[in-house]
Amino acid sequence: MALGFFSFSLCDTLAKLLTDEFHPFQVAWMRMLGLFIGVCFIIAQRGTSVLRTPKPHLQILRGVVASGSATLFVFAVNHVPLADAIAVTFVAPFIVTIFGALLLKEPVGIRRWLAVLAGFIGMLVVIRPGMSVFHPAIFLVLIAAVFFAIRQLTSRWLSGVDPIITTVCYTAIVAFSILSVFQPFYWVAPTSGKILMLIAIMTATSAVGEILIIRALDIAHSVVLAPIHYTLIIWGTLYGFFVFGDLPDQWTFIGCGIIVASGLYTTYREYQISKQPITKQQIDTL
Repeated sequence: MALGFFSFSLCDTLAKLLTDEFHPFQVAWMRMLGLFIGVCFIIAQRGTSVLRTPKPHLQILRGVVASGSATLFVFAVNHVPLADAIAVTFVAPFIVTIFGALLLKEPVGIRRWLAVLAGFIGMLVVIRPGMSVFHPAIFLVLIAAVFFAIRQLTSRWLSGVDPIITTVCYTAIVAFSILSVFQPFYWVAPTSGKILMLIAIMTATSAVGEILIIRALDIAHSVVLAPIHYTLIIWGTLYGFFVFGDLPDQWTFIGCGIIVASGLYTTYREYQISKQPITKQQIDTL
């Protein structure tokens, strides 16, 4: 999971860099290109049997939201600092909690709802709506975080149902197909070997990150892996400073701290629930 997020952070940095040369739709398409090429080799070797699944609707859904989250994030980082965008994506674990309560009817007590509220406040501190530092593109990151949360949920639902290779294949094929529709309208040919090298690294890190995160969710509970999401702010801050000269201000760090603390508390309460047999009355107080 840690290596997966490290790969995604490097991919996001290169995506932001490449938006100076290409439209975000083309950058998002190139992010999926490496994974799609790898999947084509897999299908050529193993045949279409790798696409057999009892849950095709969930596999297609994961591919749709994967294309959406990648595209929206690339659009956003074209306008806002990388570390700020990454900090807003930290609301994804809280969105998972909300979806779990509303859609799956999972028990969520008052303390965890308060943690969700605290995470939302932390996000407001980061984006500071109504102030001069605010940029409307940050809302695209928030929508991308919703899509990412759906990806996490579908990965859990598919864990134990389909092998990892099937999930990777569907994600690549569906996302790549959707993004390919837009390429005739925005395509610009790469103009130098340096640009081609950056594209190659971005596509490779995107593919590696996707595979590593799916594999992590396949062998461990998401509640255990959730805190590792917060390592993104380390890489996002470093890449943002050294590549773009962007250093988050104190309010970004304060808001990020609130979100991380709330997320860790939520993870701790979920861990307690998963490990201890408790009554419904006790669950209502968690």
